[in-house]
Amino acid sequence: MATSTGSAPDGATPVDELSYSDAGAELDGIIGEFETGVVDVDRLVEQLERATEIVDELDRRLRRTRMRVEELVPRLEAIGQSAGGEAGDPDDDEGLDDAGSDALF
Repeated sequence: MATSTGSAPDGATPVDELSYSDAGAELDGIIGEFETGVVDVDRLVEQLERATEIVDELDRRLRRTRMRVEELVPRLEAIGQSAGGEAGDPDDDEGLDDAGSDALF
């Protein structure tokens, strides 16, 4: 992953090293601080920069995950179709829930 150390406060973990949930929790904390209306002016810019960095990183991760899912879904569908064809009647959906094979997605 790219190193993101530009606005990391002293001692803070670089954003690209945080888990998705830890980054989200930190962002929630920053937002919570802003919502109280009591923001230390000396930390305001630092907190805004950190929040922006977290949002950018989470957005990158979501876009990357979406691209990967879009790549993998057709492969899974192909595997499912070939397995269904080998197992017998491909129209036989016995054992599938009401949503059919799309239940995973």
